[in-house]
Amino acid sequence: MGSRYGGLKQLDGLGPNGETIMDYSIYDAIQAGFGKVVWVIRKDFEEQFRTQILSKYEDKIPCELCFQELDALPEGFSVPEGRVKPWGTNHAVLMGKDVIKEPFCVINCDDFYNRDAFMVIGKYLSSLPEGATGRYAMVGFRVGNTLSENGTVARGICSKDAEGNLTTVVERTEIMRVDGKVSYKDEQGQWVAIEDETPVSMNVWGFTPDYFEHSEAYFKEFLSDPKNMENLKAEFFIPLMVNKLINEGTATVQVLDTTSKWFGVTYAADREATVERIQKLIDEGVYPNKLF
Repeated sequence: MGSRYGGLKQLDGLGPNGETIMDYSIYDAIQAGFGKVVWVIRKDFEEQFRTQILSKYEDKIPCELCFQELDALPEGFSVPEGRVKPWGTNHAVLMGKDVIKEPFCVINCDDFYNRDAFMVIGKYLSSLPEGATGRYAMVGFRVGNTLSENGTVARGICSKDAEGNLTTVVERTEIMRVDGKVSYKDEQGQWVAIEDETPVSMNVWGFTPDYFEHSEAYFKEFLSDPKNMENLKAEFFIPLMVNKLINEGTATVQVLDTTSKWFGVTYAADREATVERIQKLIDEGVYPNKLF
């Protein structure tokens, strides 16, 4: 549920025939050569999801449905009393471990990534040698291409080494243009200007199936930390897992550049602009009027 958006934005029809943002992502992924779609959803809207979403893909691409439930925990662990918030993005990824046996890409359902992002990550994953492990990737969007006109956005600002591998992701919760410059608010409340081309994580990750083993092991560590059990909003995020693997030297994460311009519906006021941008892409011939 999008708290700032005021509704279930993943299922909001924004295209001319009621297409959702993820319909466009799946269309782009198919164009980029992906061969299967796995959704991770809440069990309580399975029926609506099957009727509204899954039915249209049945003859287009193989599909799997997984559920992120609060009590989907390793043996020996239980949900702390009073916790209602899901366990975070990497817990969601873990839900796919039984149905994903090949290199895979992780995305958010409510972000419009544009096709180049899928082409870039698809090319990387398909070029990996058979059985490759620990050679992950992320699409680094240029921060200037990811802002909202209706308020600040949260982004993971990325640093990389000389080989183009990710070294750190620092989450900045307030980013916007200040005096014409992309800037983030630091810990002291000061605005710090950064270049428009600075790569940021928009949660487009590329992994191989060994990632699940690392995630299962680290999730147990996460749950064993008393502060994560006492904090009823603590979450097991993908960048948390990725940072650990990088720091240990277990994996590398190639930062892939994209020319894609992200847009999305963080705020209710973003909806109208998103509808207009989708229509513009249709008018330009990027997408057909009716996707599926």
